Amino acid sequence: MKYIETLREGERVGEIYLCKSRQTALTKAGKPYETLILQDKTGMLDAKVWDPNSQGIDEFEALDYIDVVGDVTSFQGVLQLNVKRIRKVREGEYDPKDYLPVSERDIDQMYLELTGFIQEMKNPYLKKLCSGFFLEDPEFERRFKFHSAAKSVHHGFVGGLLEHTLSVTKLCEYYTSLYPLLQRDLLLSAAMFHDIGKLEELSVFPENDYTDAGQLLGHIMIGAELIGARIRTIPGFPVKLANELKHCILSHHGELEYGSPKKPALAEAVALSFADNTDAKMQTMKEALAAGNGNAGWLGYNRLFESNIRKTSEE
Repeated sequence: MKYIETLREGERVGEIYLCKSRQTALTKAGKPYETLILQDKTGMLDAKVWDPNSQGIDEFEALDYIDVVGDVTSFQGVLQLNVKRIRKVREGEYDPKDYLPVSERDIDQMYLELTGFIQEMKNPYLKKLCSGFFLEDPEFERRFKFHSAAKSVHHGFVGGLLEHTLSVTKLCEYYTSLYPLLQRDLLLSAAMFHDIGKLEELSVFPENDYTDAGQLLGHIMIGAELIGARIRTIPGFPVKLANELKHCILSHHGELEYGSPKKPALAEAVALSFADNTDAKMQTMKEALAAGNGNAGWLGYNRLFESNIRKTSEE
């Protein structure tokens, strides 16, 4: 497969890409044409269909996988594809992993590492709760491995939710070794569950956008409800422990203005909020620096950090 990042001006392309978006517009002469955004795991490419009524252009929709034939041109210094033919492809003709951003880490290995924390839990109720999701529910495992952790800010790729959850859990494990007052099983359970609501807040790839429930409720509320519902199926689950776990989930953004309905009131909730913020910020910085394409200079103002940022010097 010829990936988008390898394309050069003057090439003829005949490849399958994901059609991320499709819009109709008019030329200055009033003739209709279409603008497509094509995507693979290496990037996106603007494409133009100047004659959308041509016999070589099959019926297709945005988010379809399409076999595209066209010429790579340049417009105002940016590569563009002049499309000649389009064929909507069938499932089985492509591997979704070639078209979606995917974690750089091995997804199965990350999941194995995450579930390893459950084996070490001593609290029988928390262990049963975690096992019910991560070890005994194949459909949950499939969804959790594939899902992203965000639409765009950080970990917005296949396996992103798993990668972020693992990092937060490992940070929390470190906190328990440094601060003995932290209850290990409670904190690690909260870390594993803190973003579980994103399974319902965000639609799956290739769409990866906010669902109706996501817009109305948000992942924090959804996550607390999911955990609460499962807890009610476990006989004898202590009410106080259930409330403490749900509190950690509800307060994990740390501040009311960041979307948490409650501020942290437990030591474990404080630790979780810092672990979540640390990993989110570090991944955001990693992605921002990567977008600079190796630029060693200042990259300009970044609204998420409220600062001009640059890569650390290597001297």
